[in-house]
Amino acid sequence: MPGTNRQLTDLSGTFELSGGVKMPYLGLGVFKCDDAVQAVTSALEAGYRLVDTASIYANEQEVGTAVATSRVPREEVFLTSKVWNADQGFDSTLRAFDDTLARIGSDYLDLYLIHWPVEGKYKETWRALETLYREKRVRAIGVCNFLQHHLEDLMADASTMPMVNQMEFHPFLVQQPLVDFCNAHQIQYQAWSPMMQGHVFKIEAMQTLAEKYNKSIAQIVLRWDLQKGVATIPKSSKQERIVANADVFDFELHPEDVAFIDSMDCGKRFGPDPDNFDF
Repeated sequence: MPGTNRQLTDLSGTFELSGGVKMPYLGLGVFKCDDAVQAVTSALEAGYRLVDTASIYANEQEVGTAVATSRVPREEVFLTSKVWNADQGFDSTLRAFDDTLARIGSDYLDLYLIHWPVEGKYKETWRALETLYREKRVRAIGVCNFLQHHLEDLMADASTMPMVNQMEFHPFLVQQPLVDFCNAHQIQYQAWSPMMQGHVFKIEAMQTLAEKYNKSIAQIVLRWDLQKGVATIPKSSKQERIVANADVFDFELHPEDVAFIDSMDCGKRFGPDPDNFDF
């Protein structure tokens, strides 16, 4: 079952998705990345093997360039991208996927996601993702920003179940019932915005934990993600932070500290609400 009883070994470690594909549990996100080529290059050199982009980020080509020019073979890099809202629908999603592959410069993706649950569109979009999956043009398929009712609606007609749900996830937005639902249905939970757009660094209790473990607040957060079985994709453009974010395998949070961070959950979003977005 995704997210449970997983060994956390090092940066090369993976969580196995329901379709059998192994996805690195710690990767690099490139949303609003200042220099995606340099960031991805630094991440690959540091041992990262997952890079998460999206068509709306307008840096798929940069990601592809960094992968192509690195010393790491393409098949060792787990590349994720997403179909944007304006491209949702069956035929338009297939075209959007072709465009993404062309920009990245690959003949397949490792994971393709529906970026947001656009009402009246996401079921047809999912049918396109199922087609791409059957054709082996993508190794795994999933969604982003789907709450439980979105998932239940999608799964009611799906022939292939979502393998990943990428959500805003941090100490102020745990949504444990949704995490539990995803785990119960073998949907791997993945965190975006784990640092609360920088607000996590202002929490005094997190600083106290950082001092207790002699780690940074960012490292505490990422270790918490992983111990909860949540894959995570912190973004950074700075090489030293990219390296530091991966230094989370030489300590373990005590269960009471995991529970303490969980208890900070107050339903606070720093990104859009999946039930109320207009883009």
